Amino acid sequence: MDRAILIVQAVEIYGAIGAVVAAAFLVLGIDRVDPGARGSYAFRPLLIPGIVMLWPIVLWRWFALERYRS
Repeated sequence: MDRAILIVQAVEIYGAIGAVVAAAFLVLGIDRVDPGARGSYAFRPLLIPGIVMLWPIVLWRWFALERYRS
């Protein structure tokens, strides 16, 4: 039973981090990463599940593009 609790807690933490990354990325980063997304606010909520699940890749790509621009 302890393993099941640990797995559930790990998934909850992963999801919480993903939700924070999704909120930050959709508010601050998407316009910088994809210039075509400027002004397109209706499709942003559709990206939330994917960003929550793939947040390490989103962060890595976001930081790589920001570093390249600087």
